[in-house]
Amino acid sequence: MVETYTPGLMQLTDGAVKKILSLRDNESQSNVLNLRVYVTGGGCSGFQYGFSFDDIVDEDDTCVENQGASLVIDSLSLQYLQGSTVDYVEDLTGSKFIISNPNATTTCGCGESFSI
Repeated sequence: MVETYTPGLMQLTDGAVKKILSLRDNESQSNVLNLRVYVTGGGCSGFQYGFSFDDIVDEDDTCVENQGASLVIDSLSLQYLQGSTVDYVEDLTGSKFIISNPNATTTCGCGESFSI
C-alpha cells in the first residue's frame, strides 16, 4: 500500500506565538501586526528565509493563526514553506525566528538558507 503525505500549511510553536504577541503589543498601536515569512533567492544554499512584521495582508497571502498570533505567507513563498514550522529561540548565538522546513534537501550551517 502506498502512503501519501499531504503537508499542512504552516505551524507556529508556542515560543513563536509568545514572541509575536509580545512584539505586537509593544510595537503596534493598532494591535494588527503579523509576522510575514517569505523566501528569496540567495544565501549559501540557494534560497533564503526572510521575516518582517506587516500590518497589511495582501489578497493572495495565506494567513495562519495560533492563539491570536498571525503568520502571513505570500503565494510564491508558500510553495517552498508548505508544512514548515516557525519557532522562536533564544540561545548563546542570540534570539531569532527559525524555520523547520521538511521540503529542504540541504540547509546551510546557520539555518537561514536552504535548497529544494
